[in-house]
Amino acid sequence: MFKSAAVLVVSCGALLAGCGGEADSQLGAQEEIVSNLIEAGFPENDIMVVDGDVYVGRDAHVTLETSREMLQAGHETAEQYRTTNLVGTSVTKICVNPTATFNSYSRLSEGLDLAIENYNSQGLSFTMVRGPATGCSASIAAKTTSGVGGSAGFPKGGKPYGTINIGVGLQDYSVDVNEHVITHELGHTIGFRHSDYYNRAISCGSGGNEGASNVGAIHIPGTPTTATVGGSVMNSCFRSNESGEWSSSDRTALNALY
Repeated sequence: MFKSAAVLVVSCGALLAGCGGEADSQLGAQEEIVSNLIEAGFPENDIMVVDGDVYVGRDAHVTLETSREMLQAGHETAEQYRTTNLVGTSVTKICVNPTATFNSYSRLSEGLDLAIENYNSQGLSFTMVRGPATGCSASIAAKTTSGVGGSAGFPKGGKPYGTINIGVGLQDYSVDVNEHVITHELGHTIGFRHSDYYNRAISCGSGGNEGASNVGAIHIPGTPTTATVGGSVMNSCFRSNESGEWSSSDRTALNALY
């Protein structure tokens, strides 16, 4: 049984059509983000506007600033892939701050602790702590959303993306599955793309290419260039029997970058 790692409802019809009453400035920003993503190599059918925000790969939110950084970055040659934008060396302590609502879901809450442990077990250039805490170089808010799965975004200005949204429907899944999904979304905040971005059917059973741009999908040396079912926490979709633990290629990718 496959489950999408992001469940998003598109509330407006056409990709660039705004919902009634949206300000022209918001529409202009949406149009520029989409234009920048297309120029960076993402296919139009993988870009969507949801409640005024622009997403690629179904669960990665892209801001105007992030889309501009993708164009400004240098080109690099194309199972683990990253965005051009990464977390800078000045970030040594990332505080992940769950909301009270998030904490009220026992399996989401335990999954967050295990996800943080996943990162701290690898001896990276930064540590993650569950907030509230002091001395944070950067902070990520852990919020809830409807459905099953989650969403996040890519780093900006050397900082991780500031929010992960986790579906409350995950309360009906094991703690390991919650750990898996939260680890996955935190992965996006520090710059990881989907391991099977080039063919979502590998983990989702259907779906196409998210866009193999040499700006937005950079292969991480030392990792496979092909994805397999269950081969990575960063696969597009998750299964109901996920362990929540890193694969060997995930660990290689983490240590290559951080």
